[in-house]
Amino acid sequence: MASFSKRHPHASAYSNAGQIAAQFDSRAASTLPQVTAIVQHHAMLLETRIKAKASGRPGPNASTGDYRRSWTHEVYTDGVTVTATVGTNKPQARRLEYGYVGPDSLGRIFNQPPYPHLGPAVEEIRPLLLSALAGSTGEGM
Repeated sequence: MASFSKRHPHASAYSNAGQIAAQFDSRAASTLPQVTAIVQHHAMLLETRIKAKASGRPGPNASTGDYRRSWTHEVYTDGVTVTATVGTNKPQARRLEYGYVGPDSLGRIFNQPPYPHLGPAVEEIRPLLLSALAGSTGEGM
């Protein structure tokens, strides 16, 4: 077991903690805007990809384009976290994505197959977003 009582009387400790703290502060100040820009870009890419996949088979038919145009994205930040929401306000979105079998509220019987467009788009954009975020935080280096 080492004994610190036998150290040389002129020995001193050096710490660059102040420099490291300043580097952390500088990096933190630049990280939020970088992450916000990355999330904004990839939310737009996701919206675009969903719209492309909702433009006919194997996705849903786009007879009027109203459903496709309903997809939007928004990005929020509270100063600490960044959140993106990509979605639609159209009620048919769930049925188109997952399909529907059975009667509706009016008693009509449906056997509608799924036309996935949201899930496949998310799976295409997810690795791009994760790679961009890792690169911005230095984890990819």
